[in-house]
Amino acid sequence: MKRPAMILFSFLMAAAVPGGVGAAIADGAMHAAAAPPLPAFEKLKSLAGEWKSAEGGVTVSYRVVSGGSALVEEMSHGSMVTVYHRDGDRLMMTHYCESQNQPRMRTDVMKGDPQSVKFSMVDITNLEKPTDGHMSGLTISFVDKDHFNADWNYLEGGKETPAAFHYTRVK
Repeated sequence: MKRPAMILFSFLMAAAVPGGVGAAIADGAMHAAAAPPLPAFEKLKSLAGEWKSAEGGVTVSYRVVSGGSALVEEMSHGSMVTVYHRDGDRLMMTHYCESQNQPRMRTDVMKGDPQSVKFSMVDITNLEKPTDGHMSGLTISFVDKDHFNADWNYLEGGKETPAAFHYTRVK
């Protein structure tokens, strides 16, 4: 039997066994062991909802997805999307930019309940030249449950340009 057919056959057999993989998937019971909470990620997830900036009416929404393992940010400016998730004791994010590239950023090891979370560049996909414009950093500062700041850094041609947004929760 050819390899793809054998893999399909094996999966179908497992699905047919009562209580097997197929039953677990169908019941939604197939979950990895839950990692202990990471306060910085819990704080990021508390942003779930709608927000409006003081700067030009930029809106942003956050929603927790994938069983609580990821946070999706959708920004009205440029219809951009950013996905945040844990990476052990760190946080990671991928920003799907209107510049048509995808910077990936990570925090340092996160301990305790931070007042801010700073992401630094790890790598980037779809960047033709290193001098092309791309996001290179992000710091999210938590003011209170209804306010936060997002300070982005944009790098182009060796010049960094900051962009600061001050958000208020839409009630």
